[in-house]
Amino acid sequence: MTAVFNASRLAGKTVLITGASGGIGAATALLFARAGTNLILTARRQAQLDEVARAAADEHKAGATGQGGKFVTLTLDMQDKAAVQGLLSRIPDDLRNVDVLVNNAGLVYGREQVGDIDDAELEIMFNTNVLGLIHLTQVFVREFKQRNSGHIINLGSIAGKEPYAGGAIYTATKHAVHAFNGSLLRELVGYNIRVSQICPGMVETDFSVTRFRGDRDAAAKTYEGLQPLTAHDIAEEIVWAAARPEHVNVADVLVFPTAQASATINHRGPLGQQ
Repeated sequence: MTAVFNASRLAGKTVLITGASGGIGAATALLFARAGTNLILTARRQAQLDEVARAAADEHKAGATGQGGKFVTLTLDMQDKAAVQGLLSRIPDDLRNVDVLVNNAGLVYGREQVGDIDDAELEIMFNTNVLGLIHLTQVFVREFKQRNSGHIINLGSIAGKEPYAGGAIYTATKHAVHAFNGSLLRELVGYNIRVSQICPGMVETDFSVTRFRGDRDAAAKTYEGLQPLTAHDIAEEIVWAAARPEHVNVADVLVFPTAQASATINHRGPLGQQ
């Protein structure tokens, strides 16, 4: 752990992670817990959140920092505007001063092209990936401005930098996150509030299973012939960015597996060949 970052900079801080019931969100929670933080974990699935909280407690003990270790789970649907805007009132008083907001919640459905996209799925993607993220960020920007401190870490994607066929809606949502992150960075430069974007390439999690509407075999084929990133790989980048010295802001990180070079260029098969 200490080889990745200086954990002492995070000890005792309070971190809120959306979409923390699995995948990158859950992996990020475990690393923050080991670093000695308090955690507020949100997602739609309470049972899975509780499992992550128990695993985080074990990681916290293993980290042995002597700080942090308060873990709260709160069910939250990022599509529910009222619930998102009212989240702060549900956080226990001793954890109200959040130091780091990790906007991780997001999803994608299908590979349909324009003209064949399901309207309901389109709205779910925008409401979750964009509007929910913005509503929650506004809540904490107001809090952070009052204290002249805080860190907002947005989960972007290569899809926010490079569109591809069959991903019109998802890439549009992630381009929106990219633009929102850039504007936020510029607006908060005078408030000692850090703004970061972590953009993964190919990561193998249940995110892809959702894309293929529960078809695990189809999801697995996405990664055949190469070694994709794991949730833990991206969690390390998130926690590393949060653990930089206060005067250092990691504004934008693009992370690929070694066998990937763009949204659509990757290498499958033996190495040493194009």
